[in-house]
Parts: sequence; structure tokens; C-alpha cells
Amino acid sequence: MKTVDLRSDTVTQPTPGMRAAMAAAPVGDDVFGDDPSVNALQEQIAALLGFEAALFVPTGTQSNLCGVLSHCQRGDEYIVGQMQHCYRWEGGGAAVFGSVQPQPLNHQADGTLALADIEAAIKPDDPHFARTRLLALENTLGGKVLPLAYLQQATALARAKGLATHLDGARLFNAAVAQAAVQGSDVRSEARRIASLFDSVSVCFSKGLGAPVGSTLCGNRDFIARARRIRKMAGGGMRQSGVLAAGASYALEHHVERLAQDHALARRLAEGLAGIEGVQVEAPDTNILFVDLTGPARERSAGLLPHLAQHGVLATGLYRLRFATHLDVDAEGVDRAIAAIGSFFAA
Repeated sequence: MKTVDLRSDTVTQPTPGMRAAMAAAPVGDDVFGDDPSVNALQEQIAALLGFEAALFVPTGTQSNLCGVLSHCQRGDEYIVGQMQHCYRWEGGGAAVFGSVQPQPLNHQADGTLALADIEAAIKPDDPHFARTRLLALENTLGGKVLPLAYLQQATALARAKGLATHLDGARLFNAAVAQAAVQGSDVRSEARRIASLFDSVSVCFSKGLGAPVGSTLCGNRDFIARARRIRKMAGGGMRQSGVLAAGASYALEHHVERLAQDHALARRLAEGLAGIEGVQVEAPDTNILFVDLTGPARERSAGLLPHLAQHGVLATGLYRLRFATHLDVDAEGVDRAIAAIGSFFAA
């Protein structure tokens, strides 16, 4: 029985076309700056999103770390949401390695940070306080698309207060696909529209885009030069990494628009679970579905994940039940997951 892995969109296998591109990639030494495949990827993503330069790094965590530390110095502060990846899920790297203080704020129901809360969190220029230097946002956040109008308002507020802006766009293209569907526009234009609001943007290739490894940090040339030094200190200076960059380039060329299929499968999963008693489904914006259990269903929840695993369905319940659709999930797999969940609560 084929396993349906809904734990994350990071679990994908490289497609045959991606493997071929990686195998054929010309390589050099990226620490010396002469790996042609890495350079091509950096130019490709920078041009796509409208930036002067980009930097290929092993992980999204390192990309965010390089971004925050390139904007901020020791004793500085960045404003961030409580549930953003670069605050909650990255080991406190900016504070641990850079002595940069996070100022976490509570999210609104739609994933945004209230503009009034952002403004109130900005410290006065006084020796008692860390210097507020940066506003960091994330799109998508837990699969939620932050509205473009909100992003425009939040980044305008930051600029008016003298703050730089960073976007954790690990799933930027998921946001762009959802936004394009509403606007009736081109996905890549929407990605550029979102990115244009920020001084720096991190993009992950190993999530929805299906590459095995890698993220890029985008910004102006001076910013990327600072980030390159931090990448080296953080152990991210790889050598013949063009083999990995070629997979990311292939993903950019072939896997962006198809994200709409993942979104459709997440909606299919949500619709299939909605009729199960005790299962509360949060309608997905993109490819991530959150599920809460209530009443008798919640009392039995400890046995759900083992039951699903026995039926060849993998999911995660770190803080809520979460299902993520991706390149290696199809309609048959989604329907099998629905049936397995239904059988557990019907027993």
C-alpha cells in the first residue's frame, strides 16, 4: 500500500525531470562564487521577484537568520508574530547567534499583526530599550494568505517609522497562486507584487516547489554581500552546490503554477472531513489544513495518528492536527485519508 504522507510539503521526492536536471548541472565552487548553476539560480529568482541579488542557502532557517542579522546588529530588535517560523520554530537563532532581540506580537485571526500593535511595539530612541530595526512578516502563515492590502499597509507603516522589512516567503508561491486565483492574474506577477513591498524576501524550494534542498534570500547587492558573510559564519558556504541549485531552478520553471493542484486537494480533504462528527475543519487558503477535535472525538484523539499510520496515512499533531498536500499527493490519496479518519471515529 502506497503511503500518503500529509505531514508536510517538505517530504516530496525529486521528479524524474528534476533528477535529470540535477545530474546534468554544471558546477564550480560556490564559496569562490564560480558555480554556474548556483549563479544562474540566484539571477533567476532575483529577476523573478524584482531584486538586485540573491543568495542560495541550504535551509529556510538559515535564510531567515542571514536576513535578520543582515538588517540588525547586536542590541537591535525585530518585530515578529508569535507563530512565525523565524521566531517560534528556528531555535531562537537571531537571539542566540546575533544578540538580536525578538519582539513577538499576537496574531489576529487571519494571521496578520494588528497595525496598532506594530506601532505600539516600536521602541523610542532611548538607552533603556533595544533599537527597533526590522518588521518581519510571513506569507503564507500556517497556510493563510496575508491580504495584499494589509501587506501594503504594514510595510508602509514600517517605512514611515524607519524600519526595514523582511518577508519569510517560504511558501510565497502558494500565496501568489491563491492571490492570482482571486485576481484572475498571473502567478509570477503576483509573487513579484508581494515581494516588491519588502526589503528582503526568503523563498524556500524544498516545500511546495518540491526541490530536495535549498532556499534563497533576496535583496539589494549590499544587503546580499552582508548576508554572504553571515552565511559563511553559519556554515552555509557550500562548494559544488550547483547540483542542488539545479533542482531549485527546475522547481521554479516547472512547479510553480501546479501549486493550484495542491490547493484543490486541500479543499477536497476539508470537504471530505467536514461531515465527520467531532471534526472541526478550518477552510484552507492554500495547501495546509488544520483540524480540531471536539467532544468524544477529542477524548479519543490519542489513537488517531497510530490508526492513520496503520492505514498508510501520515499526519502530524504537534499542536493541532495538520495536513499538507503537495507534489506527491493525489486525489486517491486524499480520499484514502478521509476514509481512514472516518473509520477511526465510526468505530
